[in-house]
Amino acid sequence: MPVSDGFGPSPAASYRGDRSVSFGFDRETPLATEAQEHVSQALRVQAATQFAKPAETRVFVVANQKGGVGKTTTTVNIAAAFASRGLRVLVVDLDPQGNASTALNIEHTEGTPGVYEAIVEGRDLDGLVRDCPDIPGLSVLPASIDLAGAEIELVSLVARETRLDKALQKHLARLENAGQRVDYVLIDCPPSLGLLTINAMVAGREVLIPIQCEYYALEGLGQLVRSIELIRAHLNPQLAISTILLTMYDARTKLSAGVAENVRKHFSETVLKTAIPRSVRISEAPSYRQTVLTYDGGSSGALSYLEAAREITECATQKKTLKEMQS
Repeated sequence: MPVSDGFGPSPAASYRGDRSVSFGFDRETPLATEAQEHVSQALRVQAATQFAKPAETRVFVVANQKGGVGKTTTTVNIAAAFASRGLRVLVVDLDPQGNASTALNIEHTEGTPGVYEAIVEGRDLDGLVRDCPDIPGLSVLPASIDLAGAEIELVSLVARETRLDKALQKHLARLENAGQRVDYVLIDCPPSLGLLTINAMVAGREVLIPIQCEYYALEGLGQLVRSIELIRAHLNPQLAISTILLTMYDARTKLSAGVAENVRKHFSETVLKTAIPRSVRISEAPSYRQTVLTYDGGSSGALSYLEAAREITECATQKKTLKEMQS
C-alpha cells in the first residue's frame, strides 16, 4: 500500500480489492455543486447586513391550496429573514391550525385574542398584534382554533370579503403616522380557497406561491390562478402573482431538477433563483417553536431563506427603478 501523508489513506490506497478510494474534489457531482452553492450563499448573505426598505408597505399573500408545500414554513422564515436584516414585519396567521404562530413562539390557545376577533368581531388590530419574543422587528397577529368556525360566521356578515383588509389598513396607517411603518406583511393562508383565503387576497397586493419540487407539484395550481384572476376582476385589481419559490429541492434527484425546470418554463422571471433545499433543520425548527434562522442560522435552509428574502427585496428595487425610467 502506498504511504499516506499521515491524514488517512493516500489517493491510490487499495480498498476492497480492485476498488480505490479517491479524495479528489469532483466539482461535477450534485453534492459538490450543493456545497459550492452553500458557500456562495453564505458569502452573499453575510455581505447583506441590511435589506433595502420598500417605498411603501408590501403585503404578501402566501398561498397554495395544495398542503405540505412549505407554505407556513416559507411565511415564518421569510419574515424572520426580513426582520434579521433591519426590516419591520407583520405576520398574519390565517390558518386555524396556528402553525405560523407556533413557529414564532406566540401563544395561541383556544380563547387567545387574535385574527378571529379582528375579522369576525371587528376589533382593532392594535390590541391583538403581539411581538415575536425571539426576533426583534417581527410582530404577529395570531390564529387560534376559534378561527375554524370563522368561515361559517363570515357568510352572514356585511362586506365579508373585505374585513381583514379594512382592519389591516387601519392598523398600518396608525403605525405609519406614529413613525413605525411596517415594511412587509406576510399573510399565511389555510390550504383552501374559502372566505379566509379570499379575505387575505383582498387585503394583499402580491401573491407568493411556494411550490415543492415533487411529483404533482403543479396540482391545483390552475384553480388557484383562476381564483386570483376572479378576485382581481371583482374585488382587488391590484393583486398579482409576484413571487414563486421552489421548496424541498433535492439537488441529488432528477425529479427536483425536472420540476424546477418545468416551473421556471411556465412562470419565467416570477420564480426566484433561490430554491429552498430539503432540510432536516427546517423540519426540526417548529417543534422548538423557532424558525430555522433562530434554530440554526448557519444551516443551508437558513441561508437559502435569507437569500430568497434578499431576492424579494431586490425585486422591489428593480421594479421601482424600471418604473422611474419609464416615467
